[in-house]
Amino acid sequence: MSTLAADYEKTDMGTIQIAPEVIEVIAGLATIEVQGVAGMSGGFAGGIAELLGRKNLSKGVKVEVGQREAAVDVSIIVEYGNRIPEIAADIQRNVKRSIETMTGLHVVEVNVHIHDVHFKTTEKLEEEDTQNRVK
Repeated sequence: MSTLAADYEKTDMGTIQIAPEVIEVIAGLATIEVQGVAGMSGGFAGGIAELLGRKNLSKGVKVEVGQREAAVDVSIIVEYGNRIPEIAADIQRNVKRSIETMTGLHVVEVNVHIHDVHFKTTEKLEEEDTQNRVK
């Protein structure tokens, strides 16, 4: 995969090229907007970037970009208690709409990979235990 999509659009003034990283950021933001998504699952490299204080907006997103089309894979963590098929369908619609609206590329597929389930009650219990221990 090249850094820039080859000759995305030619105009009288020159060519317009959109880097795949731009598509990744758009897809990542569109994904976390969906209710029920607890976060993105980005693997080792994304975790290191966050430890260094950088907000990785494309964490958990992989794209393939052609001249007129794009394919997207997103890896997510869902909040416990939500219907996974509904969340996945909402992500697919939101990512497709966002990329097509902002770039003009046709999105041929959005694959959603569920990597984990986040339990809110576990965190609350841990916080309460910590607060009660120290007086």
